[in-house]
Amino acid sequence: MMKEDVVMCESVKEVTPLDGYELLLTFGNGEVRTFDMKPYLDHGVFAQLRDERVFRTVHVSFDTIEWENGADLCPEVLYSESVAVRKVAEERVPYGS
Repeated sequence: MMKEDVVMCESVKEVTPLDGYELLLTFGNGEVRTFDMKPYLDHGVFAQLRDERVFRTVHVSFDTIEWENGADLCPEVLYSESVAVRKVAEERVPYGS
């Protein structure tokens, strides 16, 4: 039997809507990343997010994010298509320094 590589995706722990239809995401591994929603805003239920009042309703739901209109994105997409801002682990100072 062939063993398949399983890619574990980090869950979203915090989300903050930013200007310009971007999201600031904090993942379970401590990474903080930005995600650009603009490419999605012309498609289906995501078009409703052009209304900033709706866009700003984003919140964490289980391990990902969701808006009040029911739109959501899986954490794999959020992670793979976002840009790293920082990693918490990189900012830690070793004990005794």
